[in-house]
Amino acid sequence: MNEDDKAGFLDRTLNNLRNAWQAIAGSAYDESTASLRPDLPEADTAALLKQMRACLDSRGGEVSARARAAALGRAYLALDATGRERFLDLLASEFDVDHAAVDRAVDALRGARGDAAREAAENALRAALAPPRIELATRFNALPEGVKFLVDMRAELMRIAGPNLRLRALERDLKSLLTTWFDVDFLELRRITWESASAAVLEKLIAYEAVHAIRDWDDLKDRLDSDRRCFAFFHPRMPDEPLIFVEVALVHGMADDIQTLLDETTPVEDAARADTAVFYSISNAQSGLDGINLGNFLIKRVVDELTREFEGLTTFATLSPIPGFRAWLDKRLANGADELLRPGEEKTILAVAGGANDAPAALRSLIANPDWPADKAVARALRKPLKRLCAHYLIRERRSDNCARDPVAHFHLRNGARMERLNWLGDRSRIGLERSAGMMLNYVYDLSEIESNHEAYTTDGRITVASAVKSLLKP
Repeated sequence: MNEDDKAGFLDRTLNNLRNAWQAIAGSAYDESTASLRPDLPEADTAALLKQMRACLDSRGGEVSARARAAALGRAYLALDATGRERFLDLLASEFDVDHAAVDRAVDALRGARGDAAREAAENALRAALAPPRIELATRFNALPEGVKFLVDMRAELMRIAGPNLRLRALERDLKSLLTTWFDVDFLELRRITWESASAAVLEKLIAYEAVHAIRDWDDLKDRLDSDRRCFAFFHPRMPDEPLIFVEVALVHGMADDIQTLLDETTPVEDAARADTAVFYSISNAQSGLDGINLGNFLIKRVVDELTREFEGLTTFATLSPIPGFRAWLDKRLANGADELLRPGEEKTILAVAGGANDAPAALRSLIANPDWPADKAVARALRKPLKRLCAHYLIRERRSDNCARDPVAHFHLRNGARMERLNWLGDRSRIGLERSAGMMLNYVYDLSEIESNHEAYTTDGRITVASAVKSLLKP
C-alpha cells in the first residue's frame, strides 16, 4: 500500500467515526451551526470552552453524557491541524489541576490529627491532584471507537507537544490513563489468517506494517501462508484495530536474508517439520501507545502459542534491522573519526575508493551510493570493517542510561534476548541500506535464559552476546 492509499484508508476511518458519532450526538451537535472554524481562531474558543464544560456536566443520564461527549469529539474531528493543537492547548490549560486546591489539601494533610482525619485529608489530596481533563477524557470511553479516539489524540500530542509544558502534561495524563486501560491482562491475542480475518483487519496490516512494507494483497497472502504465522494483540474496545503484531516464519535454521524469507516464489515449507520460528517483523500499529510496553508480552505469548502447536520447534529467533547504525556511522565519519578505522581497513577502503586519501570520507562516499552492494570489489572490501563497526555500535555504543543505543537492540535485549549472529547484506532494500548498511541481526530467545538476560541488561546494562558477534570486535 503506497502513501496515497494509506491516506485514503485513514480518511475513510475518520469519516466513519464522524458519522457514527453524529447519530449519538443528535441535537447536541449541529455541524452547520457549530461556528467552530477549522483553525479554531481565538474568537471561537469561548464556544468550545462552553462545550467542554458541558461535557463534564453531570446533569442528565448516560444517554445525555454520551451525546455531549460525541458532540465534543465531532468538534475536534472537524478541526484542521492548527485547530486541533489549539483545542488540545485549551483542554490542557483550562482543565488542569487547581494548584490552589492542592496547596490547601497539602496544608490540611499536614495539620491532620488522628487516623480518620488523616485518611480524609489524603483522599482530598488525591482528588485535588486529579485534573478535570482526565475525567473529560474518560467520557469518550463510552463511545464507539472512543478508546481509539484517545489513542490517536495522544499520538497527536506526542507529535506537537515539543517544549509546550501544558501539552506535555496532558500527554502524560493520557499515557497514564491508557497504560491502565491497556494492561496486558485485558488484551486478546489473536492469530490473523487470510480466511478468518476481516477485510478491514487485513487492510490495516498492510497500512501499519512498519518494518518490511507489504507490497500488495498477494504479498500479504504469502505472509499468512501455512508456513507463516501472524499474531496481534487486540483491545475489547478496539476489536478491529490491531495494537501490535508480529510476523513469524516457520523454517529450518535461522534465516539470514530477508529477501529470501519474503520471496513469494520460494516453495512453501512443511510447518510441522520446522525447527525454528523466526520473528521477522514486529510493528506497533498504534503510535499513541508508544511507551506502553506490549511487545515484550506479545513475544512471550506467541512463543507459548507456537510451542503448543509445534513440538519440533527448538529455536526462537528474530531477523531484525539495525535502524540506528547508518545514522551513527555517518555522523562519526563526517566528523573525521580517524580512530574509527584500523590501519588495514583504511588501506583496503582507499584501494577501492579510486584515488582517495581520506579513509573515513571514502567509506562515507562508498556507502552513500545505493548500488555499492552490486560492486563485488567494494562489497568485499567493506564487509570486514562494516561488520566490526556494526558490532561495536550494537555492543559498546550506549545511551545516557547505559542501555543499547540502537532502539531495536534495546527492545530485544530488554525482553531477554541474546545477540546471536550479524548477517552481511541481510537486507539489500533501499531502506535496509539507508538505515543498517544492509545488515541484519539474529536475536535468540532462549527460554532458559530470558529472565536472567533481562535482569542483567535492565539492572547492570550487561548485554548477552554470542561468540560469533563478540569475535567481530577482536583485533
